[in-house]
Amino acid sequence: MYNKMYQPVSLLNRWTQENNELVNKWMQQEEGGNAPTPDQSQAHLRWCSSEFHKLLRKLQGIPPHADHTQLELTVVYNACVCSTAQSQFSETELVLTQATERVLQRTGDYPVYSEPCVFWKTVLKSLGNSTLNSCVLHLLCLQWAIWLATCQLKTIKELQDELFSLSETLSTGVRDDGRSVARGQSSDIQLLMMDPRRLCELLQICTLIAQGAERLSEGRSSEALSGLQTASSLPAPRTLVAYTHLLSGSCLAHMNRPQMALQCYRKALETDSRCVCALYQSMLIYRQLRNTQAEIQALRLLHSTLLLPSAIEPALPGTHPLSASLLLSSQSLNSLLSVPSAPSVLHSLAQKSVLHGRVPEGVEYYLDLLSDLLSEDQHATERAEVSPLPRMPELYLEAGAALLMARRPTDCMAHCDEVIGTTLELLPEKLVLEEPEETGEAETGAPFTEGGDKVSMLLWAGAAYLLQGHCHTHLKNWKQAVTHYTRCINLLVKVRFKKRGFQPQIPSADMVGKQGTDLCILQRLKGLSLAGRGISFAQTDQLREALRDLQLSLQALPGCVGAGLWCGEVLWKLGRKREAAACWEKTWKSTTESSENLSVYLQEPQSGPSLDSIELRHRIQELGPSLSA
Repeated sequence: MYNKMYQPVSLLNRWTQENNELVNKWMQQEEGGNAPTPDQSQAHLRWCSSEFHKLLRKLQGIPPHADHTQLELTVVYNACVCSTAQSQFSETELVLTQATERVLQRTGDYPVYSEPCVFWKTVLKSLGNSTLNSCVLHLLCLQWAIWLATCQLKTIKELQDELFSLSETLSTGVRDDGRSVARGQSSDIQLLMMDPRRLCELLQICTLIAQGAERLSEGRSSEALSGLQTASSLPAPRTLVAYTHLLSGSCLAHMNRPQMALQCYRKALETDSRCVCALYQSMLIYRQLRNTQAEIQALRLLHSTLLLPSAIEPALPGTHPLSASLLLSSQSLNSLLSVPSAPSVLHSLAQKSVLHGRVPEGVEYYLDLLSDLLSEDQHATERAEVSPLPRMPELYLEAGAALLMARRPTDCMAHCDEVIGTTLELLPEKLVLEEPEETGEAETGAPFTEGGDKVSMLLWAGAAYLLQGHCHTHLKNWKQAVTHYTRCINLLVKVRFKKRGFQPQIPSADMVGKQGTDLCILQRLKGLSLAGRGISFAQTDQLREALRDLQLSLQALPGCVGAGLWCGEVLWKLGRKREAAACWEKTWKSTTESSENLSVYLQEPQSGPSLDSIELRHRIQELGPSLSA
């Protein structure tokens, strides 16, 4: 009789000790002198999860006893923390529900499980202020974590008042060190894997961040901003507070308040210097404001930050298995927090530097980029990126063009030889670009359908010959320049464009859609190569051949300034001075399309023979009133 009377107490002590040993082993593993690797932590977490579930089966394998209930719920909490940390959400949710139902059955309530919110509201009402209330609230915290991790924001919204008051409600039953005091016959402390109040604080700010990201993606920027400003004042790790400032900045950017957005991004960086997304978003604002120097500075800082050792998931106060990254997994938020890879940023930095007067810097950035890509395993560029890198032949061409701008034609030709060597033998004899199937796409500027890599290789080889032609004009080797421009032209004339219902024909300027399409690049290459050959002919006094090529260049690429000016120069030399004056004036008045978004190698060359516009205007004045007046 004596043994039977004290058997429950003996089992309770033994199982409490077993629970505490598991928690302590977890703590020792995580707080040890040598920090465990992610793989070691996951392996240990799986082991703990298995052991907690074994202990839970022991507790649930005996007849219900009031003294065991709190320990059972403690073990359920610890087991579910482990399984939630391993993203086993459906299994964890089932354990939580079954454990809660067992508690209610012991109190005489038999709720019928329906919608999650209805079920939990029933649970909270049934338990009231009972001694088991805080234990069940611990389980509700985990249910909240599962809803958040699985992006069930609507469910959280329905129960938000109850959830957001959990931390205050639990403060009377949970010590600050994360230990729950067992009530009843035993005074042994039952350890928890994670302090529920700290978990509540984490869940609250993560919920407000996730809700803000969702509202922002839905265009409700003002509503999102209000919630995020509330979140910024909550107790939380600085990384999460930085996220609230970052998303507040995104809201303000969407509300067309760029300067206020920049202030928020600055605050995010002051809160957490590793918030690289704030740097990236700042750069985008500077780009929008056309503040190129600030944009370049932001790109440089972003690149150097991305090269630092990867920022480890910020630790919450105390050792814990649940991380903010597990809870913040919504597609909306991931999209807002995404940043390009370090190579992509370096590419943007190189391109911007070259196009905005910092050519020597840009050259070094390009050479560093090529060196990095050739030496690393490229794992960083295999994932989907915000700004994916161009392919290697394009990067070689861009680097070559930058080298030519830096007056290094020999190095430029070497880069072009790399491109030609890898593409020339693979080029097709003929190639047809077809109009897209969707009605009206050609008129609205959508890309034309492509012939796969064949189109790209032909354009790359053509661009390489074009750059080599530019190099020879820089060196005043006019015969070689003509040869290389001709090679470019001979490649480009292999391409035909086929509109639906018509035979393939030679592409023309009026067929070009938006910048960046294959047809646009083809016409630019054709126009620039004809202009280069025409200028080279002009240098050797082959004026009729020069005039022919320059006029063809203006047909292919009407906005080509070099072709327009040199066409006038050739006309002047041929004695057709009035026509020359008209050609110059037309060139100066024409509004050329911005080439900011074009690759560096598709820009008009800055080296080679040039004409002095002041001298040309003096010539026109000597002729008398302009014909165009």
